[in-house]
Amino acid sequence: MLCIIIKMVTEIKDLILKVSPYHKKRGGPISQHNLVYDSSAETLEPVYFFILDLMNDFGLKPEKLVDNFTSSPGGTHFSEVGMKSSRLQDEAMKIMGSVNTVLRSILNIVYDLKDFKVRLEHYENMKSNDKDRRDAAILSLKQIWLDKVDIDKGNSSIKAMALGQGGFQTLIDAFLVVNSEKDVDKLDLNDRVKRIIKPRIQEFYFWITRSEQELRKRYELEKTYLRSQVSSLKIYSRWVRPYLKSIEDLRMEDRNRSPEIVNMFNTVVFQLTLLGKSKINIHDMALAGELPREFKKFKARRDYFSVVLVDFTFRAIPRQQGLLVGRTDVTFRGYALNQDEIDKLDEEIDKSDMGEIMRLIEGATTESLDLMQKEIDEFLNEDNKKEKKRTDQSNPFLALMGKYNDGDVPAEKKSEKKDKKKAPAVVKPDDWVEANHLRRYVSGEVEGTVFKLFDIYKKGHGMASFT
Repeated sequence: MLCIIIKMVTEIKDLILKVSPYHKKRGGPISQHNLVYDSSAETLEPVYFFILDLMNDFGLKPEKLVDNFTSSPGGTHFSEVGMKSSRLQDEAMKIMGSVNTVLRSILNIVYDLKDFKVRLEHYENMKSNDKDRRDAAILSLKQIWLDKVDIDKGNSSIKAMALGQGGFQTLIDAFLVVNSEKDVDKLDLNDRVKRIIKPRIQEFYFWITRSEQELRKRYELEKTYLRSQVSSLKIYSRWVRPYLKSIEDLRMEDRNRSPEIVNMFNTVVFQLTLLGKSKINIHDMALAGELPREFKKFKARRDYFSVVLVDFTFRAIPRQQGLLVGRTDVTFRGYALNQDEIDKLDEEIDKSDMGEIMRLIEGATTESLDLMQKEIDEFLNEDNKKEKKRTDQSNPFLALMGKYNDGDVPAEKKSEKKDKKKAPAVVKPDDWVEANHLRRYVSGEVEGTVFKLFDIYKKGHGMASFT
């Protein structure tokens, strides 16, 4: 079996050359050391963890940038990984089925709430002081009553009688015109039509009162159900995300042309990359005499870091109980980078396949919900908006109690929120002080750090091959 790295991030050192004009001009790192450890008796894990702990001891705070693999088909590890991946996929698909079910439920609830909101607006407009709006709302509700309620009477409904029976052609117009039982008596119509219209008008206004109450209850219940379904969807999303991430971590690269991968061999090759960085304290270095004394009060426009990149390549043979023995190639590289270059490096890594994988996983779990979030918030935040309207905005002490929310944040704070959107990183060229003092000092610092890491491990293990 064999383990490798994602193509876009295979060579982090190439990305560093891309983002750092200083190292691009140099053509490589400030310092580089290689070591090879080949043993058929000892496992490979101690090599990795010794160097990891050593970097922590040096204050580099390492992070893992690369950890991928590929397996030779004839090896035992290929079968083991395949079985693990299949089980994870089955569990993930079960949870994703639940996610899709809840998502469809949320869609239906949102559409129902929209319909309820339109209906409730008619009831609100009926109470308006604007006569035209009030009359339009009553006509809309009458039409709904004719189509949804009165139609259940069959042949005795207003529409059925007006369209199918002679002598009742004026029923619909009469019903739409009158607004009370007294208005019926004022109509210039025969008594048969008036006797039909009077009870229907009474029934209509009784229906308005009861239907509004029931509709508001149903509206609140649907909002509560929507809130619970959204919570369920978020929970399912959290449950499925580790499965999707693990499935992707177990994905194997196709390296048929690699000479280290022979289909029927039982071989393993890992490739890992650690990046550690340590910020330079200009004030302390000036006090120590390692920088000019004038730098004690100097404020640099950006931070500078000693950056150590450690690449591991493991080629191993799986033994019993998951033990791996074989050959380890370790390369230590040192770089002097400023904050702009590190930000740009993070941006480039995120653009790579590694970042794309995380976006796919995120999209499979929460992106669908995010697309509907605006409409969902419109219903779930209604109570907050009503509470906000009741809050006295003129009270200057409300801010002291944390009463500012999304709707009443001051304009300057809103602009600050907008500014928090991350802009593309820009690497500005070094000025004279940075080029002649800071960069030069950091270069010497990281060169010593890289050699110490290499030398300590070499002396501690008496390894066979070093460069």
